[in-house]
Amino acid sequence: MATVSYDKASRIYAGTERPAVNELQLEIGDGEFLVLVGPSGCGKSTSLRMLAGLEDVDRGRILINDKDVTHLPPKSRDIAMVFQNYALYPHMTVYENMAFALKLRKTPKAEIDKAVKEAAGLLQLEEYLSRKPKALSGGQRQRVAMGRAIVRKPQVFLMDEPLSNLDAKLRVQTRSQIASLQAKLGVTTVYVTHDQVEAMTMGHRVAVMLDGVLQQVDTPRALYDTPGNVFVAGFMGSPAMNIKTVPLNDTGAHFGSLTIPLTREQIAAAKEGGEGKVTVGFRPESASVVSESADALPIVVDLVEDLGSDANVYGHADLPGGSERFTVRTERKSMPSMGETVYIKPQTTALHVFNAGSGVRI
Repeated sequence: MATVSYDKASRIYAGTERPAVNELQLEIGDGEFLVLVGPSGCGKSTSLRMLAGLEDVDRGRILINDKDVTHLPPKSRDIAMVFQNYALYPHMTVYENMAFALKLRKTPKAEIDKAVKEAAGLLQLEEYLSRKPKALSGGQRQRVAMGRAIVRKPQVFLMDEPLSNLDAKLRVQTRSQIASLQAKLGVTTVYVTHDQVEAMTMGHRVAVMLDGVLQQVDTPRALYDTPGNVFVAGFMGSPAMNIKTVPLNDTGAHFGSLTIPLTREQIAAAKEGGEGKVTVGFRPESASVVSESADALPIVVDLVEDLGSDANVYGHADLPGGSERFTVRTERKSMPSMGETVYIKPQTTALHVFNAGSGVRI
């Protein structure tokens, strides 16, 4: 088992001004499942490859178990990586693929056989050991790639978007298998994904990145309930949070005819660098569809997603400065129709307030 530390680690590609990863400071605990998440190009895969030794570290350090591995080759780091495209040897059987790294170490045959069969049992691959990768489904190939990593018994598992090639149903099934497997093995795991639903459902903690900079790292629940800035608030959660920058006065935030009251402390903090505006967010489930009233916001329904147990209602409202889109979740029995005008009222206890200038949570 192992701890992992990024100590102000940076990666700067030749010919670019902005670092791909900029002074990443991150501590990963022994046995922890940490997910790196963010949009394409945010630096999450580069961060993982720096840890693997596949990318140089231009500034700072990376430590595994307090040992500086910054300039060690990949084979000396005692890590195992699971790639997006599985990277299996097509001419080898499942058994041979899983045993390959142990053969290179000149591990005795009996030990190899025991390790491969134990991993195959964990991953329900026993009946496929004699097959070649081309005879397997995408989910089975992914499990073989996992098995190849498990038999090595590394200090750290690294996974780079391992589920992105699977269909939606298989992705849900496989992510639960990976999470339960990691809990059973207790191996420190760093997992990269662009899918925030994966991040929310798998990680002990989630690190959110943007433009090479770590935005926030916390438990999935804390990121959802108390996002540290506007980007994290908008990125975590599906459907996304309703986030609007609106005029501010001494009573609160103005959504057209609707005024959302804010505390004196929030108003004072919003005035600092906010240029008379404030950014307010609320989750789709934190607003109610109500009868027409002065303290509710009218929206025209553009689309209704019937989810079976409930529904997502997408619509737009005319606010000062133009039309703005809103999403609310409602019970299926009270689903409106497209083109209908409904009135929504955010729950004041579930508001997220940010400085309009800096984007930082107030």
